[in-house]
Amino acid sequence: MAKPVWRDVHGILLLDKPAGLSSNQALQKARRLFRADKAGHTGSLDPLATGLLPVCFGEATKIAGLLLGARKAYAAECALGVSTTTDDAEGEVLERRVVPPLDDEAIRRAAAGLTGRITQVPPVYSALKQGGEPLYRRARRGEDVVAPAREVAVYRFDLLGRAGDRLRLEVECGSGTYVRSLVRDLGERLGCGAHVTALRRLWVEPFMQPRMFTLERLEALAAEGEAALDACLLPLERGLAALPQLAVSATEAILLGQGRRPVRPGATAVPLACAIDPTGRLVALVAIGDGGEMRVLRGFNAVTAPRSPV
Repeated sequence: MAKPVWRDVHGILLLDKPAGLSSNQALQKARRLFRADKAGHTGSLDPLATGLLPVCFGEATKIAGLLLGARKAYAAECALGVSTTTDDAEGEVLERRVVPPLDDEAIRRAAAGLTGRITQVPPVYSALKQGGEPLYRRARRGEDVVAPAREVAVYRFDLLGRAGDRLRLEVECGSGTYVRSLVRDLGERLGCGAHVTALRRLWVEPFMQPRMFTLERLEALAAEGEAALDACLLPLERGLAALPQLAVSATEAILLGQGRRPVRPGATAVPLACAIDPTGRLVALVAIGDGGEMRVLRGFNAVTAPRSPV
């Protein structure tokens, strides 16, 4: 395969990741289609999982860290009565147990007990690192791995439907929450164990009603040309919709671009805001101190914002 000639591409792609690929594999396929010189994704999905994977190209990679901590929602399917090494269908069976008589209300009560600020033990087959090495690598070598417990936020954990020992669930949670662990812990509360059989990420804040693009759709658009592909991208500003916007003058924009600190006497202190110039371009992420001094936290080069597809 010929080596692609990379180009400057800037914006956010809402990729519908397919099952069977890691997040990085999906990212690299999208990057090659766009021939993007620089790319990164904002929060991994397991190979089994599908759904929203925001991919940042070019200048948008500078805001990837902000998107990592965003609230997320998932649709999950699980099987009761079987526990696996990975807490999902890709792992080996650890134990089979009889599922006790359960009504939907009992399942909902157990799920409700796993909402709020909870302490969760991540799966040992995860990308979390200990000593600079992902836990899954140590687990695959047969090492005795203990994943450290940590506090996570689960805003909603709902039972949507049931067919025998199969459940359909929906989860809304904060950064760092493992749905596999939630399902595993739900199974333990029900006394029978459980594992995830299917998982789909529905949205990531601020992309609450995302128009996602599959790799197959992107391949078809690539055959039409770069303009068709680039029309799929969202501008950087869409990823920062939850932040306050600060209109700056052309002079202030120049100063911020030079890394200097323009002062607005009497301005209200703000820890993080988007500085927008008179043309509507995102200049920088800034903080405003008590004295009205604007300090650049992250600057952005002048790029042409793509047209939003939504």
